[in-house]
Amino acid sequence: MKVKQSIPKHLRFTLQDFFRRFPNDDACLEHLKEKRYPGGVTYCAKCQQERKHHRVTGRPAYACDYCGKMISPMAGTIFEKSSTSLRTWFYAMYLMGSTRCGISAKQIQRETGVTYKTAWRMFRQIRSLLSDGDLQLEGPTVEIDEMYYGGKRKGVHGRPMRGDKKKIPVVGIVQRKGKVFAKVMPDLRAKNVLRVIRDHVTPGSTIYTDEYTIYDRIGRMQARDGKLARFNHKRIRHASGVYVMGDIHTNSVEGFWSLVKRGIGGVYHSVSPKYLQTYLNEYTFRFNRRHEGNQQFNAILERVFERAS
Repeated sequence: MKVKQSIPKHLRFTLQDFFRRFPNDDACLEHLKEKRYPGGVTYCAKCQQERKHHRVTGRPAYACDYCGKMISPMAGTIFEKSSTSLRTWFYAMYLMGSTRCGISAKQIQRETGVTYKTAWRMFRQIRSLLSDGDLQLEGPTVEIDEMYYGGKRKGVHGRPMRGDKKKIPVVGIVQRKGKVFAKVMPDLRAKNVLRVIRDHVTPGSTIYTDEYTIYDRIGRMQARDGKLARFNHKRIRHASGVYVMGDIHTNSVEGFWSLVKRGIGGVYHSVSPKYLQTYLNEYTFRFNRRHEGNQQFNAILERVFERAS
């Protein structure tokens, strides 16, 4: 019986597709070369002009066909000076791009056969690529909400007070049916949260929040150019037991928080404050490409070339 696929054919990139495309280290190196030096033609520092480069037998390098000076497609990438197989690196990137809730370094160790120390290093290096930087959400409708990550506070209810050592405040902004931006905050004072809104939300957008008082001044905010941002601010009253009222809700951003909390709790179990932002970057990277099917591996590969250029 033919199994119905939920992912459109043009967005599929299965494990079999990966093995066919990258059967060995040579295929991975050739892919890097073609992306960085199409046709093997690139600038030769010794000749001081564009030259054709050819593969050096037995080495992960290419030599100028005129003077013989060698270059490596791995130079300046996360693969540089790594003794780990290039195909193993590619496979680890495939695993991290194919999961919805994340994959641990321990699972990468089990899948690839490398040591845990190597798997952890690969995991960190690959995750450093998974960031959309200063993402500008174009609107026209966005939802904003905050969440607290960390251990339980025994016998205490409600929002953590400023200076709480167990809970880490995070602000999230979701463009409805679009992208998300999440940032670890030093605290949730209004001036800090409003600065994030000013930097990442397009003036004139409609903003949906809950009734938290830090959002009181959204309607009077100025844009980065000093002019009135003219945000249309609408609020949902969670304290009154109201969660949806027509198009007024924060369900999209709360759905993202649910994905992050369940992913971290189920896969990583615990994340230190020092590294929480990098994990958030990983989840936002995948969420922002959720409509790309299994093509997220290719998006990670593109980040390798962008960082090296």
